[in-house]
Amino acid sequence: MPDYYPTYLNLAGKKCVILGGGGVAQGKIAGFRDAGAVITIISPDATMGIQRAAQNGQVRWLEREYQPGDLQGAFIAVAATNVWHVNREIYDEAERLGVLLNVVDDPDLCTFIAPSVVKRDPVTLAISTGGASPALARKLRETLADHPALEWADLAGVLARARREVKQRRVAIDPDRWQCCITQDLLKLAQGDREEEALETLLAQLLDNTAPGLCPRLEECSRKGCSVSPKGRAPKGRAKEKIS
Repeated sequence: MPDYYPTYLNLAGKKCVILGGGGVAQGKIAGFRDAGAVITIISPDATMGIQRAAQNGQVRWLEREYQPGDLQGAFIAVAATNVWHVNREIYDEAERLGVLLNVVDDPDLCTFIAPSVVKRDPVTLAISTGGASPALARKLRETLADHPALEWADLAGVLARARREVKQRRVAIDPDRWQCCITQDLLKLAQGDREEEALETLLAQLLDNTAPGLCPRLEECSRKGCSVSPKGRAPKGRAKEKIS
């Protein structure tokens, strides 16, 4: 079994082909649609959900069997036909055209596998067992869905705005300093509809080299200069990264 490389794809405006019209195929629609993909379903039969999606203009439904050439121009595809030799033909075409393909329940014919997803907007956690056990991926998703750690996602908006501001000012900030500044107090401000105050607080801590308790050098964190979060500090002499 291959060691899959985890990644997130930008599918906005990209052609997505789903071959099959059953419940599995229907279940793929929402994720591709939310990612902005242009979806074509190819199947002689389709669930009521797929038919409604076609009537609403969310997908294009070609009411027929797979034909060679159906993946022409596609960026990504899913084969959910339940017919092995048809899925194999689809795989061969995808390989020839360089189309990313997921063949449901057949990891050996997949060039990508769909992870189990936990989402707290705008943060998404993707969980994969490399095809070893979808049941385990689901168990992990259900376990993490209500985990308190996901509350940190509520800071994403504030952190994104601060990151843009730091980049505009062309200031180099040690990555560990960001970690020191992501605190429960900052989270409470964001969750209490006080985002502007949270942003001002975060920027002051990031950009002010006299901020109490934080390292005096913005571009270099040091155990001696930071009393807020000594755990996990950068080892002495470690190469520093600019935030990007």
